[in-house]
Amino acid sequence: MRLLVQRVLEAAVAVEGRPLGKVGQGFVVFVGVTHGDTVEQARRLARKLAELRVFADSAGKTNLSIQDVQGSALVVSQFTLYADTRRGRRPSFTGAAAPEPAQALVESFRQALESEGVLTASGEFGADMQVALVNDGPFTLMLESEAQ
Repeated sequence: MRLLVQRVLEAAVAVEGRPLGKVGQGFVVFVGVTHGDTVEQARRLARKLAELRVFADSAGKTNLSIQDVQGSALVVSQFTLYADTRRGRRPSFTGAAAPEPAQALVESFRQALESEGVLTASGEFGADMQVALVNDGPFTLMLESEAQ
C-alpha cells in the first residue's frame, strides 16, 4: 500500500461537480493498493500517519501530528500510484490491485485513520474525481507499507 500525503490548509473532492468531501487543515491522502496488501498494513499506515509529526509547533518546528492540531484528512483512492512507466509511453497499471479488494482496503485505511481520532472525508472509489487543494509548504510525503 502506498500513500501520497500532502499537508494542506484545505481540500475538497467532487464528482461531476457534485461535492463529496471537504477538509480544512490536515492531509490529502492519495491511497494506492497493490496485490497482497492487507487490512493490518492499512491499520499500521493509518497509525503512522496519525502520529507523524509534520505540523509546526509555536516555534515553527515540525513537532506536531495531525492529532495534535485536530486536523482532518481527505482520503482519495489512487490506483495510479502503482503505475509502471519504465517502458514505452503508456503506463502499465498491472501493479495495482483489482477494484474490489482495493476499494475494501482504501475504506479499511480510512476507518483506521478515524479510529486514531482523525476526522476524514473521502472521494468516490473508481469515479473520475476532481480534487482541489491548497498545499501547505508544500509538504508532500510518500509512505509505503512493509511487505508481509
